[in-house]
Amino acid sequence: MRFNRAVRSFSDPVLLESGLVRLEPLARHHADGLAAAAADGDVWRKWSTSVPAPDEVPAEIERRLALQRAGTMAPWATCLPDGTPVGMTTYMNLDAPNRRLEIGSTWLAASAQRTAVNPAAKLLQLTRAFEVLDCIAVELRTDWHNRQSRRAIAALGAKQDGVLRSHMLRPGYVRDTVVFSIIASEWPAVRLGLRERLGLPREAGGAPR
Repeated sequence: MRFNRAVRSFSDPVLLESGLVRLEPLARHHADGLAAAAADGDVWRKWSTSVPAPDEVPAEIERRLALQRAGTMAPWATCLPDGTPVGMTTYMNLDAPNRRLEIGSTWLAASAQRTAVNPAAKLLQLTRAFEVLDCIAVELRTDWHNRQSRRAIAALGAKQDGVLRSHMLRPGYVRDTVVFSIIASEWPAVRLGLRERLGLPREAGGAPR
């Protein structure tokens, strides 16, 4: 994994990569690949997630880039090691003064789900959050009805903080949002667990240099 300690802004675009996944700063050239990813398994049709339809991907990229320019989001295209886009993820709800952020607005093509892609991406994002940006807490949120997402977040080692009832208006219903978090004191154990899950050596899990 490669990180740059000189990059301190929560919303700065930065490439994060390992041998398992590449998180490329989101750009317009990712549109075709992300449209294909959204069509993979028709993940955009699942009602408990917020995945753009294939023809809506360019507009979603523009929306996320506008939030990045405003300093409120750091968006990535989630890619395979060969650069093939398979989804999106972000840092959002950035709170630099309190050294907190949320990893969210994440989705993956059906073929990339239940593989090493998600835990490897989260390892990269969490390592940057805790070891480069010096966060004291990282949140992860999901729809109450998205049981697959809830299981995946818990499997990372995050703890459930609670449920925000009637939190968001969604097409056809009002969403209850489940809030999870990882705090700085928990990060070493979470990191070890993720590295073991991915078959990575324990001794390589320290702070980047």
